[in-house]
Amino acid sequence: MTRAGASPLSQLLRKALDSRAPPAAVLIRLAVGLVFTSEGIQKFLYPASLGAGRFAKIGIPAPEVMGPFVGVVEIVFGALVLAGLFTRLAALPLIVNMLVALLSTKVPILLGHGYWSFAAPSVPRHGIWSMLHEARTDLSMLLGGLFLLLAGAGPWSLDARIRARLSGAAPARPDTPGEEDRS
Repeated sequence: MTRAGASPLSQLLRKALDSRAPPAAVLIRLAVGLVFTSEGIQKFLYPASLGAGRFAKIGIPAPEVMGPFVGVVEIVFGALVLAGLFTRLAALPLIVNMLVALLSTKVPILLGHGYWSFAAPSVPRHGIWSMLHEARTDLSMLLGGLFLLLAGAGPWSLDARIRARLSGAAPARPDTPGEEDRS
């Protein structure tokens, strides 16, 4: 059921911009956004080692297309997360990115050999501990992306400002310690 006078599109937009995240979610946005944006830029700065060349070595199909494509995805959606703009939607491709990274580069470490078209990376050890060590950033970004998808950007975001405008209300102010004592 839509609110009186609100179009279904504005209702959908309002839901996409909604957030239950605390103000500290800005820290998760900074971590996720900075890592993805910087990694995307580096895919263009160092294509042989971090872009298409690396994708070819891993066994990603069409590496000359997928390397730049993933770089653009990481830059665009990482920047959206940094700004807190359409954060929930921006988190989705970043989550997919991390799932592919884990499947293509970390599962072969766990198994000790490649599978499908994915090559086994050259690491000193294989197995669960080596995989978890190598996957620490991937897992952090996956969980950070899932948090942003589920909780939203928080009150210190462009999402909160846009949602407040759509609602015709002032942006929600984050709670500050001791504010309840001022009544």
